Formats: sequence, structure tokens, C-alpha cells
Amino acid sequence: MNDAAVYHPQPDERGRAVLISSPSLPTAPASWLDPAQVATVIPLGALPPMLNGVPFAPWIDAPATNEAWGEVAGQADIAEPPFELPPSRSPAAGVVVVEDDGRVWAVSPSNRFGGYDATFPKGRVDPGVNLQATAIREAFEESGLRVEILAHLVDSPRTLTYTRYYLARRVGGNPALMGWESQAVHLVPQADLANLLCNPNDRIVIAALARALAA
Repeated sequence: MNDAAVYHPQPDERGRAVLISSPSLPTAPASWLDPAQVATVIPLGALPPMLNGVPFAPWIDAPATNEAWGEVAGQADIAEPPFELPPSRSPAAGVVVVEDDGRVWAVSPSNRFGGYDATFPKGRVDPGVNLQATAIREAFEESGLRVEILAHLVDSPRTLTYTRYYLARRVGGNPALMGWESQAVHLVPQADLANLLCNPNDRIVIAALARALAA
């Protein structure tokens, strides 16, 4: 007898149901409280009410339009190098969110989209939405987290995009409410990032994070 099909609780951008071919597994509740462990939540999965003093609470009034995202709170007046987009690449932005216990947030794209078992939230820039706002939006859409930008981290060539990554912290949101593009959200000790985020495209980002945290 075959196991019942597992669908993401949120439909895709066209309103279609998203079948998860190889569902991720959540970790035990105690993993969230141990900074040495990887913690994983699946869509609508169980979480502690808060972590490191910040509640896991839905972002009720998250922006719903490009105009609103362009003005989203959480952007920062920070030093940033010029964004020099290479030919034939699309502009994108992403975010590396570091928890107060030292662990780092990552997402597992649904059905390993793009060949990623896990990666950092990122996405292409839409009209009227700048790089910082794009990074905040992608964090919310892919991980359910509400974040605040802290610093520029690194600019990285990807398969089809050129992506600016920011360092950020969690100020709210609920990872169990991740969007359809993700089938799991993880909280990962820095030492374990290279094992979980094993796509070569993420190596430059992990290395930049190590430098930033060591500074």
C-alpha cells in the first residue's frame, strides 16, 4: 500500500496544489533549544512559542504588493559596494539570518528545486523593489521569517542570477508558515552549514559568513 501523497499546505503562484515528492522530516522539539543541533520544521509543524526571547508569531501585516515591499521596514542605512551586474545575469538578493544562539537559518526548496537540498533564501528583484527589500521579502516568502538587515555580506554569481546577500537577524515571523517554494526550514550550527548546504553556489556565501562572524 502506497503512502498518502503529501501536498504543501500553500498553493503555488498559479493556485495549483504542490505535491512534495520526498517530504522532509522534522526534528525533535528539544533540537530547537540546543545550539549544537540542527533543528528542522516542516509546513505547519510544531515549534516552541519563542526562541532566544523572540516569539514565533505570524507576520500578519506583511506587504502584499511590490510598492509596499519597496517600503518595507527592516531595511538599513549601511555601507554597500556598487552592485555591478554582469552581462546576461538577472539581479537578485538574498539573506543570511543569524540567530542569537549562533545558528543560521536555511530553507529546503520544494522538490529540490534548482538542485538544492538546502540553501539561503533568495530571489530575483521585481520592479520597484530594491535589493534590501527583495532580501527581506524572500526571507519571508521562503522561510516565514521577518528579518532586519544588519550588513552587506557578499555578492555572488549564481546559475542565472547575480545575487547580493545581506546579513540579518530574526525579529518575528513563523517558519512553520513557510511559502510553497520551501518544504522545510532549518536552524543550523555554523559548523554544519557546509554539510547541509552542499551546492557549490553556496560556498562563497558560507565563507563570507565565516569571515563576518569572525571579525
